[in-house]
Amino acid sequence: MITDIGGHRFDWGSRTYVMGIINVTPDSFSGDGLGSDQRAAIAQGMRMLRDGADMLDVGGESTRPGHEPISVSEEIARTEAVVRQLARDSGVPVSIDTYKLEVAEAAVDAGATILNDIWGLVRSPALADLAARHASALVLMHNHDGTEYEGDLMTEIKLFLRESVRLAQGAGVPRERLLIDPGIGFGKTAEQNWVVMRRLQELQELELPVLIGTSRKSFIGKLLDLPVTDRLEGTAATVAASVLRGVDVVRVHDVQAMTRVVRVADHMR
Repeated sequence: MITDIGGHRFDWGSRTYVMGIINVTPDSFSGDGLGSDQRAAIAQGMRMLRDGADMLDVGGESTRPGHEPISVSEEIARTEAVVRQLARDSGVPVSIDTYKLEVAEAAVDAGATILNDIWGLVRSPALADLAARHASALVLMHNHDGTEYEGDLMTEIKLFLRESVRLAQGAGVPRERLLIDPGIGFGKTAEQNWVVMRRLQELQELELPVLIGTSRKSFIGKLLDLPVTDRLEGTAATVAASVLRGVDVVRVHDVQAMTRVVRVADHMR
């Protein structure tokens, strides 16, 4: 499957693409939050581009457990100018990481061509209409309130994602503009995250490109008993494993290192 995102061609299955994470937040779980320093966020994005990023993902609200929600106006104030300049200067597609319609609208107006919804249209179904109107790509992530599941975990994840895909297509978003994300670290215990990692290939049943974000997350820290600042090798292992299980996009903080990991894992695959 080949997708055009903002004038950029993505040939899914030919190689694994790297998405760089830019957190314009003061309370990112990963320790890389830039607060309201938009110059630093833009500089970080340009550095990621030089390090090999194929796309950039800008977020203005932390989604870590126990995070403090912020207003729509604050989230827009943090992200809009960053998206605008990166969309103009980076030469790669820019994504907005939000489930709020108003934030996504402002980002699209500023040049974002990917909407990254951590709630898979459950919280804001109108994001699908926005994506359809602007020919934006749409990342649909699995999420869940709590960590209790009635049945098999991967079966539940696939059912959720199938419904998200149905909603997106019903709003007019073509399949070639959809990506799915199993939601590592969202609504899952550490062990449940490892279950998802081991069974990633099952997502191929949905016949859509798969994006995954394992970078620096707590399930790695718990296994290795390491703080968030010391999880590079653990992240590298999960990225390599994801590539070998058929993932199409890895969303990471450490772009240079993970681009090298991806190149090696792609060659092995």
